[in-house]
Amino acid sequence: MFDVSSSKNIYHASDIDRIFDEQIDNSLPYVVRTTQNNGIRGYVVENEIYANDGNTLSFAQDTFSVFYQKKKYFTGNKVKVLKAKFEKKSEKVMQYLTACFQKSLNSFSWGIGSTVETIALTKIQLPTKNGNIDFEFMESFIAELEAERMAKLEAYLVANNLKDYTLTAEEEKVLKDFENVEWEEFNVIDVFNVKNTKNIMSRDIIENSGSVPYLCASAENNAVSSYISYNEEYLDKGNCVFIGGKTFVVSFQENDFYSNDSHNLVLYLKNEREKSKQTQIFLASCINKSLGHKYSWGDSISNRKIQTDKVSLPISIPPSGVRGLPDYALMQTFISAIQKLVVKDVVLYVDKKNVNLKNKC
Repeated sequence: MFDVSSSKNIYHASDIDRIFDEQIDNSLPYVVRTTQNNGIRGYVVENEIYANDGNTLSFAQDTFSVFYQKKKYFTGNKVKVLKAKFEKKSEKVMQYLTACFQKSLNSFSWGIGSTVETIALTKIQLPTKNGNIDFEFMESFIAELEAERMAKLEAYLVANNLKDYTLTAEEEKVLKDFENVEWEEFNVIDVFNVKNTKNIMSRDIIENSGSVPYLCASAENNAVSSYISYNEEYLDKGNCVFIGGKTFVVSFQENDFYSNDSHNLVLYLKNEREKSKQTQIFLASCINKSLGHKYSWGDSISNRKIQTDKVSLPISIPPSGVRGLPDYALMQTFISAIQKLVVKDVVLYVDKKNVNLKNKC
């Protein structure tokens, strides 16, 4: 099905002048072994003769992540390139094959499957028709799936009144002036009430048995591992900032939840009048930026340690408020503006996709 090869040139992050968060002129994706963001760590400007062909699959060794790469790209260490040998290699067919290949890797573990030979000998199950690979089914299946997802996303945007992404004058001003905002350090315990979560061992739960989030210390899916039903005595109250104790993953938790480890921390904002979702998302980012460099797996955060920690927050200045106090109004407005900017991209993407789907019909 594929020719498996190493990249034309392997780029190490330390050897690259700059990795951009967004694509700029003359830059191409930089694909590494991450399991997130389609394997893309960022975008780099390098000699394009060393770029790998688009419409190929990238295979990340060690993490066993397979992604479809539509455009040309550079790679980091231990990323293999899979180039299709067959002719019918449309984008939808390649996306279907990506899922099939990823499913076949469930038996792989660290140190296994890390060679070109092992990858090349991996078998994948594919739909067939009259004894031949059914590429037409793959194409139509992905098209139908895409149309279904677009319809659900459109309905969600409408139901949650998210199609209006026009910034208010106040939101525009906050974005424009953000670089000039004054910041000050505050004791974490002066801003938050801090406590350890309760804990339920993963072996004691039944995955997907209910509707209450079960949190772990993962950076993915807002730390939600599953949704479960369990004894309500073990519930922790939501509307808080949650910190994964061993990994220092910080998130905002809107709903009540169960926790997998009593080392995890919950931070409840003391100022009850300012406990909006937007404000606490901002605060979660501040906690992450202020303390993330300090803690690691071998030196994890704890309730005892956080008692002396400080968090950097924007402060209010006259005439908007009393100088030196956290500017919660700014926090809320800023996140509201960022949400609209993100939603704008989503809305435009959905509208463009819907037009393309209608034209094809």
